[in-house]
Amino acid sequence: MKVMSKEEFEKQNVFGTGTENTAYAKYFIGNSYLNPLTAPQDGVFLANVTFEPGCRNNWHIHHAKSGGGQMLVCTAGEGWYQEEGKEAVSLEPGSVIVIPPNVKHWHGAKRDSWFSHIAIEVPGEDCQNEWCEAVTDDEYNKL
Repeated sequence: MKVMSKEEFEKQNVFGTGTENTAYAKYFIGNSYLNPLTAPQDGVFLANVTFEPGCRNNWHIHHAKSGGGQMLVCTAGEGWYQEEGKEAVSLEPGSVIVIPPNVKHWHGAKRDSWFSHIAIEVPGEDCQNEWCEAVTDDEYNKL
């Protein structure tokens, strides 16, 4: 369900918005927020990522020699996920996206809705993220 009001969104965002994602702000268009749910040393890192309307991250790749990748469990609002060379997928609460390692992709909110997902970093060998170019306004506005 699309939600433009931040106050209404916060009632649905059960894992909490967290704090402004300043550490990775250069890889996002718009404002995002991060609420870690586990610590990296716990073995599997989970974080609730919240996007304001229109916010999206840059194209990026979760590299891994083996294992690795990412999973997204959508929890509130509406968003988009797109792999390079494929059509964008509409996301809503309950959507689950499995992102294989070494696949270029992006994700974020729709223009007219706040959006949250739990990001799960899949353990693997030699995992590292490569941040690529921004999703252009032209690409995004065609969705």
